[in-house]
Amino acid sequence: MAQVQPNGKVALITGASSGIGRETAKQLALQGYHVFITCRDFAKAKPVLDEIDQCSEQTAKAEYLALELGNLESVKACAKNFLSLNLPLHLLIANAGVAGAKGLTDSGFEQTFGVCHVGHFLLIQLLTEKLQQSAPARVVVVASKAHRHAKGIDFDQLLKPASSLGAIKEYSTAKLANVLFAKELARRLFSTGVTVYAVHPGVVATDIWRKLPKPMSKLLGKFMLTPQQGALTSLHCATKPQLAGESGFYYEDCKVVQSSPAAQDLALAQQLWERTELWLRSEI
Repeated sequence: MAQVQPNGKVALITGASSGIGRETAKQLALQGYHVFITCRDFAKAKPVLDEIDQCSEQTAKAEYLALELGNLESVKACAKNFLSLNLPLHLLIANAGVAGAKGLTDSGFEQTFGVCHVGHFLLIQLLTEKLQQSAPARVVVVASKAHRHAKGIDFDQLLKPASSLGAIKEYSTAKLANVLFAKELARRLFSTGVTVYAVHPGVVATDIWRKLPKPMSKLLGKFMLTPQQGALTSLHCATKPQLAGESGFYYEDCKVVQSSPAAQDLALAQQLWERTELWLRSEI
């Protein structure tokens, strides 16, 4: 345990109640960030807040904000609640995700895509002005190497429930959307002082896999990293000074790696952005 010296920076992390998000939030808080932990309910966030208090002798700053990424009203409320605090925002980590989910979100999108892409797109849109006002600022989008399995995006399928075994195909599509979104966001925020990074954390033993069929999750478990290992690349992109001049790249194991051909398709990135804006035209 050690006392924490505030560094004057504010970070917001989605899906910070478990796994990579929890470890990322903890490490940032211990580095002196004022951390906002977002998840669906306070009961899930409290153990993280307690752990941060214990590790820092109650000198770190960490707070809870309610956020359900599959519900657009919840996303708007989260952004509004944060903005009402009149704080800067130096770091936003789009970490929350889901795998193996069936059905649609409350807003009518395929579950995995709705949580991983649409909810984050809206949240970041609502907080972009604050990020620019707080520059230099960073956005870290937690994607996955699984994006390589998606060769493109069938936009019509995104409004239908998952049909593949374990929703693996839908997960790959959502992760491709994450990488494309990060690339297009970086292009649009060029020269604003806000830089953007897409990261693959590795296959990590977290709650994201809770909806997969048991045989599949058991097999994956043999190859999984710990949340501590999985958080390393997110933390690298969030905090390393030498990355301040980089934006729009994809990272694995704390270094830039070439993403898939589909993830480098600038026309597809722009199409995804415009289609998402169209879906959310009444929300932004």
